[in-house]
Amino acid sequence: MTEKWVQVALDVPLSRSFAYGSGGLPVQPGERVLVPFGARRLSGIVLSVDADAGDYAGKTRAILAAPGDMPALPEDVLRLCRFVADYYHHPLGAVLAAAIPVVFRGTGIFVPPQPEARFQAADPVALLAGIGPRAHAQQKVAQLLAAPVSESALRAAHASALRWVRDWQAAGLVQQLAGIEAPAPALQLGTQPELNAEQGRAVAAIAAAEGFEPFLLYGITGSGKTEVYLQAIARQLEAGRQVLVLVPEINLTPQLEGRFRARFPASDIVSLHSGMTDRQRAINWLAAASGRAAIVLGTRLAVFTPMPCLGLLVIDEEHDPSYKQQEGVRYSARDVAVYRARQRGIPVVLGSATPSIESWQNAMARRYTLLPLHQRAVKGAGLPSIRLLPVKKIRASEGLHPLAQEAIERALAAGQQALVFINRRGYAPVLACTECGWMASCKHCAARLVLHLNERRLRCHHCGFEEAITPSCPDCGNHDLQPIGHGTQRLEDIVARQFAGARVLRIDRDSTRRKGELDAALKQVHDGDADILIGTQMLAKGHDFPRLSCVVVLNADTGLYSMDFRAEERLFALLTQVAGRAGRHGQGGEVLIQTMFEDHPFYTQLLDGDYARLANRLLAERQQLRLPPVSQWAMLRAEAPQLERVQAFLSAARACFPVLRGLTVHEPVAASMTRRAGHERMQLLIASDSRTVLHQALDTAVPLIDALPVSQIRWSLDVDPLEV
Repeated sequence: MTEKWVQVALDVPLSRSFAYGSGGLPVQPGERVLVPFGARRLSGIVLSVDADAGDYAGKTRAILAAPGDMPALPEDVLRLCRFVADYYHHPLGAVLAAAIPVVFRGTGIFVPPQPEARFQAADPVALLAGIGPRAHAQQKVAQLLAAPVSESALRAAHASALRWVRDWQAAGLVQQLAGIEAPAPALQLGTQPELNAEQGRAVAAIAAAEGFEPFLLYGITGSGKTEVYLQAIARQLEAGRQVLVLVPEINLTPQLEGRFRARFPASDIVSLHSGMTDRQRAINWLAAASGRAAIVLGTRLAVFTPMPCLGLLVIDEEHDPSYKQQEGVRYSARDVAVYRARQRGIPVVLGSATPSIESWQNAMARRYTLLPLHQRAVKGAGLPSIRLLPVKKIRASEGLHPLAQEAIERALAAGQQALVFINRRGYAPVLACTECGWMASCKHCAARLVLHLNERRLRCHHCGFEEAITPSCPDCGNHDLQPIGHGTQRLEDIVARQFAGARVLRIDRDSTRRKGELDAALKQVHDGDADILIGTQMLAKGHDFPRLSCVVVLNADTGLYSMDFRAEERLFALLTQVAGRAGRHGQGGEVLIQTMFEDHPFYTQLLDGDYARLANRLLAERQQLRLPPVSQWAMLRAEAPQLERVQAFLSAARACFPVLRGLTVHEPVAASMTRRAGHERMQLLIASDSRTVLHQALDTAVPLIDALPVSQIRWSLDVDPLEV
């Protein structure tokens, strides 16, 4: 075969591709290849193939192999990755590496499992006729077998489903089909609830969309946004198209997957998130890329998944900052998803009870179609009542206001559940000396060590450093060291003492570290085996607890005096989400927020429940102060063991920017956390009212910054930063 010149993108910190000879292999753009790189052997993605090597003839090394274990990335995914690399000013090779499963980034060859077996009833009527009238679970499985069903779908339907199918197969009632070559199953729908008028209008609008159209589904908590997604998705599946659904957190994926499987029992549904094994993620990714998976549920990394028949994109809780990647290529999965929908010419639905100010601005400017849901989906269910509990003058008994205790007691007496919410892990945020005021601090960060009393450890939640609890003050020798403040562990102890006999369950990152612990805890809540929940923001999003009627919020005031201009927006979203867990099923809900600042105007708007008013006010303030999204920002961050090195690097980087009208390059300043993991941290803000001007400046400056000496310096560029 004729030798060709191949351009390959590699996951190296260089903003260029590399030329190789084809080695006679018939490679194509998007294909994974193994190449020599210095003394190493790397995996890369082919960008282009040219019959004429030109000036590279005789000077390039040849690719070593084309494993063929990964389908070539389609042109639309390659173009999407090029856009991300250009917009976020990051090497294309690193973007492509982030877009594919981990098993394809190395030099090993991935061997997928044998195609999954599928089953179908030889005679659906005869199969059902032979099942007893009281065997409801078997009847449900038999109904699925009217069309080809995969092993995984059967396992999801019932734990004993495969055993029953094997028995029916032995009796000649069911036949096994070939794996992925089996015909696609006909769409089967589980029970579809009747939509209210607002939900119906939303589904109709999404279904009527022709080509690219972004929708902002603005619905109060409990308004049935997920039901709108499900019925809009059903329309796409009926037309033979695939759907990508993004969620902000890993812990939401299993619950959502269960609901989707119940609605679409015969459809292939796969999940993609970082909590999966590398092998399982690769298997699911291949199912999506082949077109076999009808629905993909995933966190931000799923936004790049190849889907040949993609017809709809859904971004649930679109306001959530978890969609922004904070390491490597710092992309926003929400923004990339909208761009991908535009690129493919398909509708995209962004859903939230508290939309981001960016999305709200787009809706107000009619760039997005606003679909409001003002009422709760369950008949008779209204929004919970919200009250403020001033704690400035009334002593809270070990953290809980007397009225909060009474509210919890009322919920328990009525057979309902209560949630005590505090967004702080550990036993106490500070361990201090009562004599001299010493406080336990991290040796590597500008932060206090959090007391974890159960483990007898002091732990930094930023760098992971930990040490044993000191028996005395290292400054004055005093043995009277006291915890200050409350965390989930301390609150768990307090609540267990105050409500003797109540079953108290703590759900936070510490209590759900091992695989399966979170699912087990949530099952405990749904089964009614817990009376009082103690939790962090892990419980604030997406969960539907039918018996939860009372929510008590502690420590909400910290968001009111933050240096971050997004603090009010984020606090409103968090409190709205937490409050929205109560009273979702018509039993009435009560939310009590303990505060030192009950007269703060923020709480007035929260009690009104009018997010639109708050969003419009914040948007007007940002217009006046030229803050995002009115202004376009990029943040150049740097860190090193010595502060002088960081200052010198950022000063040199600042000089790399051109002088452009409408561009402001600020002086280097200390980061909000000045020291982390032993490194001094500073940042440089680049701002402009024009996105074009900002990127023109970055196009000029980034190559020059790349060329600066960076001994012991780590730096990164963050376009559209969320953390300031």
